[in-house]
Amino acid sequence: MKLKIFISCVFIVSSATSFAQFKIPQVLKEAANVIKPGSPSQIEIGDAIKEALEIGVSAGTDRLSLQNGFIGNSAIKLLFPPEARKVEKALRGIGMNKACDDFILSLNRAAELAANEAKPIFISAIKEMSVQDASNILLSDQKNAATTYFQRVTSKALEAKFNPVIQSSLDKTQATKYWTDLSTAYNQIPLAGKVNTDLAAYATQKAMEGLFLEIAQEELKIRENSGLRSSPLLKKVFGFADRNNNGVSFR
Repeated sequence: MKLKIFISCVFIVSSATSFAQFKIPQVLKEAANVIKPGSPSQIEIGDAIKEALEIGVSAGTDRLSLQNGFIGNSAIKLLFPPEARKVEKALRGIGMNKACDDFILSLNRAAELAANEAKPIFISAIKEMSVQDASNILLSDQKNAATTYFQRVTSKALEAKFNPVIQSSLDKTQATKYWTDLSTAYNQIPLAGKVNTDLAAYATQKAMEGLFLEIAQEELKIRENSGLRSSPLLKKVFGFADRNNNGVSFR
């Protein structure tokens, strides 16, 4: 009888231990996601960086998708492609100012149209950022560290997805037609020489640069203005960065 009781006790203790071993990792994982006082966890840091970038993307794309969002901003306004500046100069020299202006306007309208379509593409890429990457950039001396990292590691993938959106926008705003007309007129000028420009690739690159610039400005606002930290998580994580802005990385 005593042997049976002993075996039963061993079984209960063993079962409880196994259950605890099974549950503890899950409990710790859930606890790491709770916003608690003190130093933020890596998971909290990762979520905060992603949230800040999502805010930047939403604000940036909304702002740039408005009429004159690109053309009204001299820092990101799309002009003739660099290799085609001689085309613009030559055509303006023969009185085709309006045609050149119409092309520039249509190019920027295409970027504005595509900016709104860019939001889900950019946010999807943000969600793929690892917790470790986010942790390593929180306390960076660079005020646009998250945006710079995001730009560096996602540009190629974003470009591939964004290019068709830009191409469609170029067609809708007739930028493609204007460019064909301009290049045809230029190629008819004696001794001018032909110019080959991938208009969609150029517009994609410049539109993305403009979007990243806007995202960086939003990141800077969150880093420098505590009043713009719109959630408890942002307040906790970036408040911690304020107190410990010494370039230390989380491991």
